[in-house]
Amino acid sequence: MKFHRVYVELTNVCGLKCTFCPPKTLPTHTMSLAFFEHILVQLKPYTKELAYHIVGDPLVLSNLEAYLELTCKHGFKVTLTSSGYFLANHDIQTLLHPAIKQINISLNSFNKNALPLSFEDYMRPILSLCEQKKQTRKEMFINLRVWNLDEEHSEEVFNTMLFEYLEHHFNTSLHVKTLQGKTIRLDEKILLHFDSYFEWPSLHAPHQTDGTCQGLSSHFGILASGKVVPCCLDKDGIIALGDLHVTPLKEILSTSRTRAIIEGFQNHKAVELLCQKCTYKERFNGQKTL
Repeated sequence: MKFHRVYVELTNVCGLKCTFCPPKTLPTHTMSLAFFEHILVQLKPYTKELAYHIVGDPLVLSNLEAYLELTCKHGFKVTLTSSGYFLANHDIQTLLHPAIKQINISLNSFNKNALPLSFEDYMRPILSLCEQKKQTRKEMFINLRVWNLDEEHSEEVFNTMLFEYLEHHFNTSLHVKTLQGKTIRLDEKILLHFDSYFEWPSLHAPHQTDGTCQGLSSHFGILASGKVVPCCLDKDGIIALGDLHVTPLKEILSTSRTRAIIEGFQNHKAVELLCQKCTYKERFNGQKTL
């Protein structure tokens, strides 16, 4: 059993309150370095890529570099996903660490929070990172995300301001209403990625469908608490397959519940109620995971 990526949530603290994310319901938790290394050892047979993210922002951690050092020590590459708000809390050596394969920055986080800084102050460290990456880590990707598109163009004012700002910096042409495809190349391995808002799965959602999903196929998740979940959207551990504090990963991935989920998706059937309530699985027809 091999996975393209495993989502390891170092902390479930994101530091912001974006209106497009539901409130955090689990107790605040940050994974210890010792437990993180315990997980890395168990992950080696299953993947070579990690993502430090489910709902938490790894950049809230003052000792992020220590996690990156362990990641590098054990031969993994990692993707960081962040609001970008905490970039200035880290030196450039940490942000361009050799363990990092890609950094995703959710630009629409600025528009969905009451932040104590201007748009220019928010963007400055993001663009500085882009420039530093071009000089010293050309192979690393930076993915600037704008996941706020809808048919009503409800975020047109913010997106117009953002696109004009990026146009000026990267000397490229961007048009809010005439986007073609989902990705625009701003510079070498610096991408602007577009998508629509998505609905976080909830047991209280009114809809219920079957279908396939990439959970436990391309990826699975490990919450900051140590619980293993089948996908990167089960932020509350509703489908907790096991706890790595008490059960080895090999056993968790071999349980009857885990196998039932995998076999169900192979037959386009969602066996877990949360999966039946999830609309994100409708995006998995030939598309990549989050």
